[in-house]
Amino acid sequence: MIRPVRATALAAAAVSAALVVTACGSGAKDSADGGGQGKAAPVVGAQDLNPHPVEDLKQGGVHKVAIQQWINQYNPNQTDGTQGDASAITALVEPDLFTFDAKGVPHSNPDFLVSAKVVSTDPQVVSYELNPKAKWSDGKPLGVADFEAQWKALSGKDKAFQVASTSGYDQIAKVGQGKDEHEVLVTFATPFADWQMLFDPLLPASLNSGPDAFNKSWAGQVPVTGNAWKVGAYDKTAKTITLVPDPAWWGEKPKLGKYIFWAMDSKARTDAYLNKEIDDTPASAPEAYQRLKGDKDTDFRIGARWDQVTLNLNGARGPLQDVRARQAVTLGVDREALAKVAGKDLPFRPEVVNNHFFMPNQEGYRDNAGAFGKRDVARAKKLLDEAGWKDEGAGKPRTKDGKPLVLEYVMPADAISLAEDQAKLTQQMLGEIGIKVDLRKVPGDDYFDRYVHRGNYDLTQFRQVDRIYRSSSYQDYRQPDGDNSFNNHGRVSSPEVDKLLVEASRTTDAKKQVALYNEADAKVWELGHSVPLYQRPQIVAIRKGLANTGAPGLGDENSVRIGWLK
Repeated sequence: MIRPVRATALAAAAVSAALVVTACGSGAKDSADGGGQGKAAPVVGAQDLNPHPVEDLKQGGVHKVAIQQWINQYNPNQTDGTQGDASAITALVEPDLFTFDAKGVPHSNPDFLVSAKVVSTDPQVVSYELNPKAKWSDGKPLGVADFEAQWKALSGKDKAFQVASTSGYDQIAKVGQGKDEHEVLVTFATPFADWQMLFDPLLPASLNSGPDAFNKSWAGQVPVTGNAWKVGAYDKTAKTITLVPDPAWWGEKPKLGKYIFWAMDSKARTDAYLNKEIDDTPASAPEAYQRLKGDKDTDFRIGARWDQVTLNLNGARGPLQDVRARQAVTLGVDREALAKVAGKDLPFRPEVVNNHFFMPNQEGYRDNAGAFGKRDVARAKKLLDEAGWKDEGAGKPRTKDGKPLVLEYVMPADAISLAEDQAKLTQQMLGEIGIKVDLRKVPGDDYFDRYVHRGNYDLTQFRQVDRIYRSSSYQDYRQPDGDNSFNNHGRVSSPEVDKLLVEASRTTDAKKQVALYNEADAKVWELGHSVPLYQRPQIVAIRKGLANTGAPGLGDENSVRIGWLK
């Protein structure tokens, strides 16, 4: 199992895991036969990695991992590069300046940083002292040129750079060299609380040298690396990407001899795991869990991940351009019913989420859904009346100006039955308020690139993951800038939300920051931006002999210490 980079605040299809899990795995086994509807989700800090010292591990061996789609863009900062699997692979081959402990607290990674700290508060200045041994695969040392190029590319000043997020980078005033070539000083024009989010991963200056390089040079390939792993082979026919240890790596040597990432349909993953073609697979869907729990060679590892299943609404086209229609959709969906279906026969009950920025088991969580927290068919119908959609009677779509109220729900064709069941439930629920929902299945490899990222949908369900840095969520709710919607694919926002989120990112007072995010969240609910459904369980089925990996929760795995027990 691999962990995606959090700085990009990834999206992943709700039908599968974005590859990213102590010992809470035994609880899953004890409750496997009785279902888990009454059991609470793991608390923050829960993780299950089957920890072992490296002395217990074999040298070499292959770790085979399934991914959701063939990777078309490896630049995690480009609008098409935010898909979880792509950034997870990038995190293994590029400098990872900070790692997270089990509670999601960042710490400097000594492989790349001697230290990283705020050395001035007025103005805010951060000193990065780089490990002198750290270098790129082209032989160049990591240095100020890489930091400066990344800042300029992501600052938002040059619109030709198709950036997914400018958060934090747009607050930097300058980047310069410190006392020597190994120290970089970053000066902020306004304070940025989540400064550790920036430059993680650090990417080579060549990628960020200009818009053409930024947008295209990492399409389908990773030309320059700088970590323990490098790309050994791409095989588009077999749909595999193979990583191998980089012999030039200056840190602790990996125990594994090879990572193989295999793009396959979500429906095929459970079979591939049971056939021993891959070494781990998500077990968060009821049908997958039920099939996997009888496998004697399997551990179930459970963690508390930031992982929200979301119904996304497109306010940039059709009926949902009207806020009243979006609010009606929000009120027309029974989230408790969807969460119950998702948790059927699982070891614990998924919890409905009433906040866009915090998980229910996370400090700072507040229920801001207000009047939108429970299904309200009568109010939903009234809002559609006010929006001019005439009720044509039970079982028929409403009409306006002779046109029926129809929304297109886009989903991957390889969706597992849970996702299809939830889509059909949503279709039924919205039908009861006079909204006809057409389900449209699209190729899995195209789902994000051609549909979600391009706004070619009215409704769709996907996951938002690993937003431990709350300012990384800004890109999902900020106002679009011309053709760039950042990660706000439905283009729903407001000046008030934008202002609150920017203020929160500039606030170093933790309590005030939490209050600002919660204030913004209440307004996001009113906008009908999206409907948070529930916190997705982090349950991974994994081979018993695989150590130091599984369910990291809010934390990170150390890829060089993942391996097979002797």
